[in-house]
Amino acid sequence: MLVQGHQVSHKLSVAQLLGLSESHLVAMPCGNRMQSEAADAFARLQEDACNAGYQLKVASAFRSFERQAALWNGKVSGERPIHDDTGLPIHIEDLTQHDLLHAILRFSALPGMSRHHWGTDVDVYDMGAVEPGYKVQLTAEEVASGGIFDSFHCWLDERMIADSSHGFFRPYARDMGGVAVERWHLSYAPVSVACAGQLTASVIRQCWDNCASEVKLHQELQENLSSIMRRYLAVEENWCPKRYRRAPRST
Repeated sequence: MLVQGHQVSHKLSVAQLLGLSESHLVAMPCGNRMQSEAADAFARLQEDACNAGYQLKVASAFRSFERQAALWNGKVSGERPIHDDTGLPIHIEDLTQHDLLHAILRFSALPGMSRHHWGTDVDVYDMGAVEPGYKVQLTAEEVASGGIFDSFHCWLDERMIADSSHGFFRPYARDMGGVAVERWHLSYAPVSVACAGQLTASVIRQCWDNCASEVKLHQELQENLSSIMRRYLAVEENWCPKRYRRAPRST
């Protein structure tokens, strides 16, 4: 079943870009929301997956600024766990504010900087590989060679290499010293490339200054925002085929 919707503009309003507005979204059959063009393309990818013997499901799609702020603040305060690259918990009382900031950014986006705000990005898994009682975690172990979702992601790899994945590719396919590899994270390149070009440091700073939702570590973030964006927002240049890419705007 394809999601019906009008042709979307690739340029979002500032509120849409930052997850403060949901007017750019449509409902998907699964209950999640995306931009209509991305939702239609995802439905076609789901159909292809079904024909190949996989059950492509969404673990997470759009997230609002408020939701991302709650996730971020929960990790800063210690109410939510933070783990290292091996999956072991990190004890935040042993960290400086600078080290805590980067430990969180390794796996969690800043509110206002999450690609999930745009309605173009989804975290996915193969429901057909999930046994009764198993709770999907979206961890490196699940998607690694021999993991429960490895076969599914190998199929996706083949589709992406052939540019037959309906515009979906992996922005975090390789570790560049910023965000950890997220094999489960797919982005609809025909729209998300333009969204990334719109996001500037000045837009994010104004958002944090004026938004009702508190963003913890605000001072540290403000002082280091430009370097944070270069390390944790920028993605590998060739993350998607050249025909989808456009020149990025200066931050």
